[in-house]
Amino acid sequence: MCLGIPAKVVEVTERDALVDYGGVKKKVDAILMQDLDVGDYVIVHAGAIISRISEERYKELVDTLNELAKYSQVARGT
Repeated sequence: MCLGIPAKVVEVTERDALVDYGGVKKKVDAILMQDLDVGDYVIVHAGAIISRISEERYKELVDTLNELAKYSQVARGT
């Protein structure tokens, strides 16, 4: 299973964007997104931005991923 990960755009160039994954910043391909702006919330899959999402949806997804991470740690006993 592959997941698209929510991120916030912190820098935009002609082809790429720097996104923030909750403190971890990474350069990703932004060629598929038109009119991308700093502050936009996006979904990144396989190193490329594939869609724009609302801030509300971003927060929901981050909360869900954080909950999944907690359950994963419990299942591993850490």
